[in-house]
Amino acid sequence: MELEIQVAGEAHFAYAEAICSLIEESAKARGTGIAKRKPEYILGKMAEGKAIIALKGDQLAGFCYIETWSHHRYVANSGLIVNPELRGMGVARKIKEKAFELSRERYPEAKLFGITTSQAVMKINSELGYKPVTFSELTQDEVFWKGCQSCPNYDVLSRTERKMCLCTGMLFDPEKDQQKATPAQQKTRWERFKAFLAQRKERPLYKKFISNLFKKTPTYA
Repeated sequence: MELEIQVAGEAHFAYAEAICSLIEESAKARGTGIAKRKPEYILGKMAEGKAIIALKGDQLAGFCYIETWSHHRYVANSGLIVNPELRGMGVARKIKEKAFELSRERYPEAKLFGITTSQAVMKINSELGYKPVTFSELTQDEVFWKGCQSCPNYDVLSRTERKMCLCTGMLFDPEKDQQKATPAQQKTRWERFKAFLAQRKERPLYKKFISNLFKKTPTYA
């Protein structure tokens, strides 16, 4: 049975509970990242046409939603999840591509951004045209950053005054990159991004940050 990726609507309300459970399970498994969400929040995103759902028949395959910040000047694709039973099938990539298209369609002048610890997500983002940036280049909307409070590493973000964390900030600026990249360009972008990550790990300040992190950050079950 083929995978179906579409903008979620009222017809998908019945999946809200399962989506929230999958978001929570994913966050626990990774130990970082995705904030918990209530069914009411997910239902609201579906009703607004701001969510992407992936289905394999009647089975929930994955989900993602979009949020706007700073008066629609920034857009984030958030809450990306994939059913563990269906991983390795390119579900995340297809959902991200659809969410990217929806974001560009609804907010063509907005900057698209995200913060993530997942290298797989970083790869997809880089191929879509996102570039690594400092947190200062992302939205400064306090509500967005408050959403990080449910992440186990929120204390790290607070201690560094939102300058650094385990997440990597990524940004797509429509004014600078309007053209869809060819496969060769996508590969080049990812190679450059990997080089950036490797260089960052070798920087004295980053090494010191990681060292202090493991000395001070409490262990979470």
